Amino acid sequence: MENGTRNGRGFTLWFTGLSGAGKTTISEIVEHELRNRFRKIEVLDGDIVRTNLSKGLGFSREDRDTNVLRIGFVADLLTRNGVGVIVSAISPFKEVRDQVRRNIGEDFIEVFVDAPLEVCAERDVKGLYKKAFAGEIPQFTGVSDPYEPPAAPELHIKTDEEEPAESARKVICYLEELGYLRPVEALNRA
Repeated sequence: MENGTRNGRGFTLWFTGLSGAGKTTISEIVEHELRNRFRKIEVLDGDIVRTNLSKGLGFSREDRDTNVLRIGFVADLLTRNGVGVIVSAISPFKEVRDQVRRNIGEDFIEVFVDAPLEVCAERDVKGLYKKAFAGEIPQFTGVSDPYEPPAAPELHIKTDEEEPAESARKVICYLEELGYLRPVEALNRA
C-alpha cells in the first residue's frame, strides 16, 4: 500500500513543548521524510493556524484552549480521512491536549519536545523570551504563564541532548513500529 499500512488510516503527530524547544524544526524534518515516502501529509503549525483559523484570539487561557481545540478539530477531520497530520503547537494545557486525544482516539500520537527554559531562551531568534523576562510580554508560556508537560507522551524528545535529525528519526521509527509507515527496507524491496 503506497501510504503505508494500517489500512490507509491517518494519524496525528502532536508536537508540544515550549517556544524554542524545537517543535517546528523536528516537525519539518519529519514532514520531509513523510512526503518522500508518499504519505498524504498536512501540517498545522501553531503560528500559521493562529494567523488564519484562530485570527482574533488572544492569549488568555480560554483563547489558548479555543485555539488548541480548533487545531484538534481540523486534525481529527484530516486523520479520519487517511491523512497524516503534523501539529506543531505549544498547547500548554494538559486538559485540552487530553481532550484532543480523546476526540482523535488511537491515531493521536503526542510528542513532547522538551528543552530546559534556559536553552529555549538561548535559541530564541525573535527575542520573545528577553521581552517576557523583562515583563514586556504578559502571559508568555514558561515564563509568566504555565506549561503543563504531558504525563505520558508516546514520545519524549529532549532536544538539548540530541540533534534534530536524531529526534525526527525517532518519530519516523515510531510510526513504522505502529504500522503507519512501512520500514524503508520494505519499501526498497517493493
